Amino acid sequence: MKMDPIADLRAAISEAEISGTDRKKLVLQLTHRDASLFKRSPAVALDEISFKDGEMRFLGIRVEVGAVAVSALTAP
Repeated sequence: MKMDPIADLRAAISEAEISGTDRKKLVLQLTHRDASLFKRSPAVALDEISFKDGEMRFLGIRVEVGAVAVSALTAP
């Protein structure tokens, strides 16, 4: 991950969509630091992030926090 994890993950999501990956299969695995950044950054618009039923989503993609050393978009 480079200096701007938000922009990097937006780009990864865009690339996944272009390649035809089903958004429902994607998961954003974020470090605790990056999850905190997503929650407080003015670069993340209110309509890009949501919290519902104990789940965080960014651009409609489920977010899992912790248990990773580097934030990444995955398709388990």
